[in-house]
Amino acid sequence: MGLVKTCEEVTHSRPLFLTIYTVVIVGLVVSTCYVFSAIYSANPSSPDSSSSTWFSLSSQPSSPVSDEGRGPTDQTLNFSKSETVHDVHPSTLETQKVLWKRPVFDVPPPPHPKKMPPLEDFRLTKELVQQRVKDNIVIVTFGNYAFMDFIMTWVRHLDDLGVSNYLVGAMDTKLLEALFWKGVPVFDMDSHMSTVDVGWGSPTFHKMGREKVILINSILPFGYELLMCDTDMVWLKNPLPYLARYPEADVLTSSDQVIPTVVDDSLEVWQEVGAAYNIGIFHWRPTKSAKTLALEWKELVLADEKIWDQTGFNDIVHRQLGPSVDEDSGLVYAYDGNLKLGILPASIFCSGHTYFIQAMYQQLRLEPYAVHTTFQFAGTEGKRHRLREAMFFRDPPEYYNPPGGFLSFKPSIPKSLLLSGNHTVGSHFTLVNYQIKQIRTALAIASILNRTLVMPPIWCRLDRLWFPHPGVLEGSMTRQPFLCPLDHVFEVNVMLKELPEEEFGPRIDIREYSLFDNPSLPPEVKRSWLDVQLCKEGSQDCNASDNTIGGVLKFPKHSNEEMYQKVFPSFKDVKVIQFSSMQDAFAGFTDKEREEKFRKRVKRYLGIWCCVLDHTPGHIYYDMYWDEKPGWTPLPPQTSADDHPPW
Repeated sequence: MGLVKTCEEVTHSRPLFLTIYTVVIVGLVVSTCYVFSAIYSANPSSPDSSSSTWFSLSSQPSSPVSDEGRGPTDQTLNFSKSETVHDVHPSTLETQKVLWKRPVFDVPPPPHPKKMPPLEDFRLTKELVQQRVKDNIVIVTFGNYAFMDFIMTWVRHLDDLGVSNYLVGAMDTKLLEALFWKGVPVFDMDSHMSTVDVGWGSPTFHKMGREKVILINSILPFGYELLMCDTDMVWLKNPLPYLARYPEADVLTSSDQVIPTVVDDSLEVWQEVGAAYNIGIFHWRPTKSAKTLALEWKELVLADEKIWDQTGFNDIVHRQLGPSVDEDSGLVYAYDGNLKLGILPASIFCSGHTYFIQAMYQQLRLEPYAVHTTFQFAGTEGKRHRLREAMFFRDPPEYYNPPGGFLSFKPSIPKSLLLSGNHTVGSHFTLVNYQIKQIRTALAIASILNRTLVMPPIWCRLDRLWFPHPGVLEGSMTRQPFLCPLDHVFEVNVMLKELPEEEFGPRIDIREYSLFDNPSLPPEVKRSWLDVQLCKEGSQDCNASDNTIGGVLKFPKHSNEEMYQKVFPSFKDVKVIQFSSMQDAFAGFTDKEREEKFRKRVKRYLGIWCCVLDHTPGHIYYDMYWDEKPGWTPLPPQTSADDHPPW
């Protein structure tokens, strides 16, 4: 109303005043619009907030991220000047705050820029780390693109726990790009690493270890506590309150201890720990002692590329071990006599052995904080499969609904094979061979029907290790028999490997035994189910037809390839076909060429058991067709000429 009255008065005034009033009013209108626009765009909940991104691009040139064209650099220079803080564009820091305050898996997801920011914006700086720090601590993992799915699993577990103060170091720019577009807080390690799986013990594997040591030395001078993790582990419980229970500790480390020294959640009794300290999970405080240790460790591994980072850490820390810091905490003076070290309990900061083999946390009635996939076989594929068996791994939706559907069966094992007699090499192989025969049949049927086989759980009487032992580790809590991981018997990496179809026949995909219990399994898969009841041919309703009764198909025992191909195409759209048993379920292939290729494929699927005490070599090969060899007995190779797989 005041504005209208003013306009009326102006129309009766002199032209000079009319001009002045007009300029003032226009200025007020423009200023008001500007203020409201600023307020609106700053509101992250507004529909247009997508223009506010992690990295401000208005003043930055478009720069595709690529390793190509980046000159080689001395590895020692990657993070060696960790005290130096690079200049970061203020708009970058502000937009990092906006994005990084939101969980990665928000729905809807946090906004992203339309272009990839320049590589230098991903440099590790104190300001960058500060955006993720909470209560002065940051959780860090790192890897290359080959471990992208492990990293996303690691991130998702922390996100589910409500823990957001984490960062991921990218060792190659392909991973950096992928994580950036997924909204994962990531920084460039400037490692120029290959994007493929490097393999344990390889020169590139050791390079990754050296990069870890360099990274620790880069972050500690920032003044923040660091919880350093390998990517092949997952968090099951927020570890930060536990770590805060030991404020005097300079370093808290996990270990490969398989014999419990405590039965509660206190630190291990350091005097009783005989295994190596495992640096896959360890916590550093930015104390003088910790920084001194980190620096000497870095100098050691950079001076000799053959030194494994974990071995170097153990050697330095054990230079002096003892006495105890006090009577109660479990901390010990180590390294130079000033460093206060604690060993995390292996029952709840679990290794692959204490979790998957011993289930130590269950027996002690404790809640595990973490699982690290150590003590396993079959390489990275074996690690992935173990996490899948435990339903810890995060796979994409298509993993749970593959083309062709699933095939599963109910395994049957006589009680006597599990519980009767002593746990010996002989009784172990009798039990496992009984299961292998059923799995061999299931693999054949899955191959014929072009379905993905859901592997059954496998029971073992004896543990598998890398060295001679009496069956289980003395002093451990391994129960016999026990549910053993698939990689104890099968070469998971070979099962998942792409083998030439012209030589080995069609690929047979597999899934973990726990698949149908996984919450990620889509409802439409659970609803599309056919039970197959094996029956004696000629008995009531038992014939080779596709007639079902109450959702159950009665199918004759001893059916051959041709009969399977006749009946089951009618159920090609059914997601899950489950057999009541694999005993006498398959009479054999009619296509002999296909059979030969199948046999050639599956013979490679089995591994070894290791190892007997009184013979060298001490390993014994599993044999997919053991039952075709009269008098077959589980013996280690008697000569070097005998030391080869049975194919």
